[in-house]
Amino acid sequence: MNDPKLISRRQMLLNSYLGLGGLAFADLLHAGTDRPLAVRPQHHKARAKHCIFLFMEGGVAQMDLFEHKPDLVKLAGQRMPQAKGTTGEIATFSAAPNRVIPPVAPLRQHGHAGRWITDLMPHLASTVDDLAFVHGVKVDNNNHGPAVYHTLTGNQFPGSASIGAWVTYGLGSENQDLPGFIVLGDRRGATIGGAGVWGNGFLPAAFQGTVFRNGDTPIVDLRRPANQTEAGQRSELDLLRWMNEKHSAARSNNGELDARIAAYELAYRMQSKAPELVDLGGETEATRKMYGLDDEVSEPFGRQCLMARRMIERGVRHVMVLHGAGGDRWDDHGDVKGRIPKHCKEVDQPVAGLLKDLKSRGLLDETLVVWASEMGRTPFDNNLVTDKPGRDHNQYGLVVWMAGGNVKAGATFGETDELSVRSAGEPIPMRDVHATLLHLLGLDQDVLTYLHAGRYKKLTDIGGRVIKEVIS
Repeated sequence: MNDPKLISRRQMLLNSYLGLGGLAFADLLHAGTDRPLAVRPQHHKARAKHCIFLFMEGGVAQMDLFEHKPDLVKLAGQRMPQAKGTTGEIATFSAAPNRVIPPVAPLRQHGHAGRWITDLMPHLASTVDDLAFVHGVKVDNNNHGPAVYHTLTGNQFPGSASIGAWVTYGLGSENQDLPGFIVLGDRRGATIGGAGVWGNGFLPAAFQGTVFRNGDTPIVDLRRPANQTEAGQRSELDLLRWMNEKHSAARSNNGELDARIAAYELAYRMQSKAPELVDLGGETEATRKMYGLDDEVSEPFGRQCLMARRMIERGVRHVMVLHGAGGDRWDDHGDVKGRIPKHCKEVDQPVAGLLKDLKSRGLLDETLVVWASEMGRTPFDNNLVTDKPGRDHNQYGLVVWMAGGNVKAGATFGETDELSVRSAGEPIPMRDVHATLLHLLGLDQDVLTYLHAGRYKKLTDIGGRVIKEVIS
């Protein structure tokens, strides 16, 4: 032990402890800066810098939109064979008396890849060569609330950080005068799970999503009162900031207060930048028609999609666009023949318009567009008394598609069985989709971590497989 190059076990443990503590402290400093949304470098080179996440709430019926299954037509009206390789509700449902429901409309092949798309979405069908599909994605719960949380936060229980919070935590935002993570809600009501699905969870509060309403006034109280001058408002904010910072300096663990200070300053800057953002008056008539704003059915979601493009154009990092609320969710337990055409009509032209508009402006290469729901649906109806059958929940049958960035256009990964119940091979866990999304944005799931309650948390929890089959 006299060799000066050697250290004792006690010294080694002490140095290691302080080293790990220093890493954690550095992470806290990073989260509590005056500019928590300052731009940070990608972990690896990727073309996509922004993400637009299109979330169809309620459980999209994959066999009605994206999966061609001839056996559903062949067995229409007959009792459904019991599903293999399933547990819980799906296994119980498929063993009960039920009847197979055929697709509500024909599906046809489109594009160079011969991609099957329902006739109810002709506009989206014209863009299929830009899309990559993942079939047979499995979520951890067969009920809406937990499944929504799992899809949008990586955990079926409330309290985890949302995808948008992780992305802005990892990359910051290119526009310091607007929120880095914006949520465009459905005007018909709130999403299942509420603010938790776009929350920061255990991440610093600065990374939570900011909700913009759908309509002519997306931001409430955006303009200052007529009797208040800019100088007067600035003076009030300076005083408030001084008081808050004095309070914060005397205490520890003030992430919420630091975020509040930053939010006041951001709100002040937004008063000069946001009015132009939310004003669609400068958009051409051709652009408005491209998004379906000339049709009362597609106009609400078309406005959301157009707003998403304008936000990405101005450097916002992550935009979540929600469709479906209340009785208008994709939760079609009854009357699939009447309800699914309505859903498709609401989103078809807006989504296709968004993809085409991004591409024409050279923005698709740097924008990852994702379509998802919280689950798929069953090919059968287990309620034999209705003359307007519907489909049940199916945690095994979700279809996700992506476009933009380094997405391999026209690619397909995974396949469901002949009746579209579950993956024909190994199930694809949602964490694989999350790992792929992060990778396409230049983020490494194992580097993008946050120390919470003694454990380094990450979006993919125990880790996911990057689906390289859909990456160019």
